[in-house]
Amino acid sequence: MHEIKIRSGFSAAHNLRNYRGKCENLHGHNWNVEAVFAYESLDKDGMAVDFKEAKAMLNKVLDEFDHSYLNETGVFKNINPTSENMAKFIYDKLKRKDDHIQSVSVWENDTSCATYR
Repeated sequence: MHEIKIRSGFSAAHNLRNYRGKCENLHGHNWNVEAVFAYESLDKDGMAVDFKEAKAMLNKVLDEFDHSYLNETGVFKNINPTSENMAKFIYDKLKRKDDHIQSVSVWENDTSCATYR
């Protein structure tokens, strides 16, 4: 099994609804997102997927979040824009484009992330 990992990111603001603490206030992050793809075989050139293609696919999903207020963006109008919910949303979007996606991790800082598989 060949596993491919790519990373990208975006900057956005959010606040958590029904949360008691600092995160209920409007604040922002420079989010980092890691997507992992798994392939049983390689193409004729010895690649599972071109990193450039995988990153373009991820960036297309992330573009709708970049420099936005997540609470007013698409699905997050109705659900909390937590790292957990973002990881699942990004995973689901990527799954529609490439069923080799295995997981998506959303890092809101250097020490904290949520992963959806």
